[in-house]
Amino acid sequence: MKDIQNLKDNRNVDIQKVGIKNLSLPLNVQRKNSSNQIVSAQARVSVSLPKDYKGTHMSRFVEVLTEWQHKNLLGVDIKGCLEKIIQNLDAQSGELEFKFTYFIDKKSPITKMAAPMSYECSFEGRIENGDYKFILGVVVPVTTLCPCSKEISENGAHNQRALINVKVSYDETEQIWLEDLIELIENCASCPLYTLLKREDEKFVTEKAYDNPKFVEDILRDVVVELRNHPIVNEFEVDCEALESIHNHSAWAFQHEVK
Repeated sequence: MKDIQNLKDNRNVDIQKVGIKNLSLPLNVQRKNSSNQIVSAQARVSVSLPKDYKGTHMSRFVEVLTEWQHKNLLGVDIKGCLEKIIQNLDAQSGELEFKFTYFIDKKSPITKMAAPMSYECSFEGRIENGDYKFILGVVVPVTTLCPCSKEISENGAHNQRALINVKVSYDETEQIWLEDLIELIENCASCPLYTLLKREDEKFVTEKAYDNPKFVEDILRDVVVELRNHPIVNEFEVDCEALESIHNHSAWAFQHEVK
């Protein structure tokens, strides 16, 4: 059958990224305790397309992802999967990203009652000019309490939920577990969040946040310092958004650094 994608295009436009996105599939995520968690992921995958080609072969993306899924390597071997996609599409560069919800059994601070806590996470691999780069991402919800509100008020202080979005890159020979990255981020907040809280726990987290007030700038700087000092991380991005409880807008801070 005639292959329209391979026809020559005369508009002289190299396309940097072309592919598919929002493909739902099961992803095999390795846990720190050596077990695996199967999650529902949304995949985005793309390759470069030279100006001489009219189109890429969209079905080949799904073919490789399905092959890796049957090998039980989808999410475990992102580099190998991406290399196969680039090879099958005869491309020079490519990207593969999975976004998924990851669950950790988290104990309440006082009563130690466990319940699943969800975190939005991502695995991303990039290959350009033969060089591979892996990016681990997580969005961690936390509590912040306003230092200014505490200082000027006779009673109480306003607090709110904040979202700390962190992406880190490190050499493929190294390993950072999602559990460790999440704990590092939560320790930089006024207080972590929990799924299950009894009265004793609620008292603890309320007082902990009150005793540990932080602006969005404070949280960002604390996370940045931790990542600067991390022995494995060589590049990172931090995005912190406080969903303000007394304003109809968010407070926001961002930092990107290459070590």
